[in-house]
Amino acid sequence: MTLAEKIEQLFTKRPNSYVPAHTLNTLLGKSGKPADDATNWAMHWGQGILLGAVRGIMANNGFRGPVGSFLFMNLRLLNDQTLENATGVGALPWTWPKDEQAIDLIHKGIYAFVTGAVADALIDGPVAEPLLRKGWTVGEKA
Repeated sequence: MTLAEKIEQLFTKRPNSYVPAHTLNTLLGKSGKPADDATNWAMHWGQGILLGAVRGIMANNGFRGPVGSFLFMNLRLLNDQTLENATGVGALPWTWPKDEQAIDLIHKGIYAFVTGAVADALIDGPVAEPLLRKGWTVGEKA
């Protein structure tokens, strides 16, 4: 995600966001402290590592592949928005400019699907596969 952000910033000229640093400072009771790169990276990478472990648990329990990664992307978005808005640092995403919404979704999607691919490759799924269900058609007896 970080690499994708830096590449995107080369084209869009979008500045770095210090919302993660402000969020962490607020959580630590230092809301007046200016944001710095170290705090920003600590929050940015810390959330990524913590939630990466959650994706590993998902893979271990059968939430794998693109569906697992899509579910995980929503968890990643929920985590960011909950922390940022609960601390009063962030703004509700639907109030953001459309280009910022798109950029955020693209970056979170890259993170979720790359993390999912790594977790699925490194972690065995459940021992027993779920039984395949017989399909149904509208109007026919199941």
